[in-house]
Amino acid sequence: MNESLIVRYGDLNLKGKNKKYFVNMANRLIKDKLSSLDVSYIFQGDRVYIDIKGEKLEDVIKALNHVSGLYSYSLFKRCELDIKAISEIALETFDTNHKEGETFKIEARRPYKNFPYDSYGIMREVSAYILERREGIKVDVHNPDLSIHVEIREEGAFVLTKNIMGLGGYPTGCGGKTLLMMSGGIDSPVAAFELIKQGMTVEIVHFESTPLTSIESAQKVIDLSKKLCAYTRGEKIIVHLVPFKDVHQEILAKVNEKYLITVMRRCMYKIASGIAKRRHILSIANGESIGQVASQTIESMNVINEVTMMPVLRPLLIFDKKDIIKVARQIDTYDISIRPFEDCCTVYVPKAPVIHPHIKETLEAEKAGDFGQLIKDAIDNTKRILIKEDTSLNLESLGFTVSEALDEYKKQEGEK
Repeated sequence: MNESLIVRYGDLNLKGKNKKYFVNMANRLIKDKLSSLDVSYIFQGDRVYIDIKGEKLEDVIKALNHVSGLYSYSLFKRCELDIKAISEIALETFDTNHKEGETFKIEARRPYKNFPYDSYGIMREVSAYILERREGIKVDVHNPDLSIHVEIREEGAFVLTKNIMGLGGYPTGCGGKTLLMMSGGIDSPVAAFELIKQGMTVEIVHFESTPLTSIESAQKVIDLSKKLCAYTRGEKIIVHLVPFKDVHQEILAKVNEKYLITVMRRCMYKIASGIAKRRHILSIANGESIGQVASQTIESMNVINEVTMMPVLRPLLIFDKKDIIKVARQIDTYDISIRPFEDCCTVYVPKAPVIHPHIKETLEAEKAGDFGQLIKDAIDNTKRILIKEDTSLNLESLGFTVSEALDEYKKQEGEK
């Protein structure tokens, strides 16, 4: 008998004939994330059994918390298919987890129908065993403080408690690829996480305008990407750094002030779409939510979307800000996002940006600038870099502009 974890797949069980494909992807991620720990595991049907051996439970849980596609996990003890042995293990589990004054409940499932007790009989027998041996305790079948679960399977009986919720979603890599526009603020890293959690492979695109904007704003994107690597397959993310300065200056010089943000976002979408096509990526994504800023009204989104035929994924569309911040803290991106370095969308915000733009007026404002060649040049000169959790890229120390810093970084890497 050994204390271990049982892992459940959740929504993957609803995939019918395709279930095996999704489960196999989840299993590969489990192996990947647990590779540095001394554990053993058995993949069996709709469950994974993990023997934590000498590892700390919190280290194993932390690793599993980076695997999308897992619904939940529970500590369990396993014994033979004998009602007395089950009751003894349940009593041990009770003693370990019960606090004075708490109520408890035994819950039972019997997938293996050859066991002589049905689910109700198991609950009755095990509850009675505990009540006879511990004084002053009470059962509450509706709202217990402690629930102990018994599962009867052909391979043995499992006594479980401490249900821990996993990420849910689908295994990263099974849902195709998207190019996410990351500003360095709170929202876009959370959007990236939500997409990864739903099975997407995410590449990042950032529009940098050094020296018009600080190089530290691009550094935030590098550091945020490093945090997100923990949730990806292979612990790596491709980041595209777009030299946006010339486009940015043309917008500031030529475009009517109230349309600055609208035209800027349209240019960004054109560039992102161009990069996505070159990378054979079928969608672009961002961290927009309805009404949060002027460019995120339905009218603004519609006018901005007009420049691309690609699907635009907005996983945070109906999130409240407090909910976004909660996730940002959970994935450890919040403190990076609030560093006081602004990107090109926030440095030059007009006093009265248009909130409900019309396409006709937008096109007139856009005609004031000559953007065609500038957008093509931005796409052609975009720098691409592979980010891993241990990437030691410090842009500020390497160059005055992002382009200079990346050239120096790649030179140094090549000399190693």
